[in-house]
Amino acid sequence: MKSSLYVGLVHYPVYDKNFSVITTAITNYDLHDISRAAKTYGIKKYIIIHNIPGQLDMIRKIMQFWESPVGKAYNAYRTHAFDIVDIQDSIAAAIESVTNREGLRPYVVTTDARTYANTISYKELRKRRETDCRPILLLLGTGYGMTQEIMEAFDFILEPIRGYTTYNHLSVRSAAAIILDRLAGAAWWE
Repeated sequence: MKSSLYVGLVHYPVYDKNFSVITTAITNYDLHDISRAAKTYGIKKYIIIHNIPGQLDMIRKIMQFWESPVGKAYNAYRTHAFDIVDIQDSIAAAIESVTNREGLRPYVVTTDARTYANTISYKELRKRRETDCRPILLLLGTGYGMTQEIMEAFDFILEPIRGYTTYNHLSVRSAAAIILDRLAGAAWWE
């Protein structure tokens, strides 16, 4: 049996393009697209992590629309994907939520386009899911990525997604889909 996989979308603390620490805004696309990908790959919860109450209220309003009769009639697929969405105001609260749900602290794995000392490969993390019952909380950064302190504070940093060019700046939605397929998708190469 595979260990449970959770995904957290981190809006604070993250960098802007000048490497100042900021809070990014919620985007409708991140809410919809990542929840749909997470639902497709059997993720236990997609956790939106944001520290500004007004932004958290906006998430709830968007979800309420899609869960209303009008939203369900317009596109029920979005409604179904939202049943795995959770909202937390900090990374610590997200970790506590997973720990309480699972009865075991998760491995916390961050993601970045850069490589760090505690980088783990997709193959190794996938193997860990198959052999270790400890849940995994995968944190995706918005903006220009999570701060270095956050990156280095947790168990592992997932290796960067590499293309065939030197350009490497995927949207978080694109990166999430690729990562989820690598960690939770069918083993098509076997």
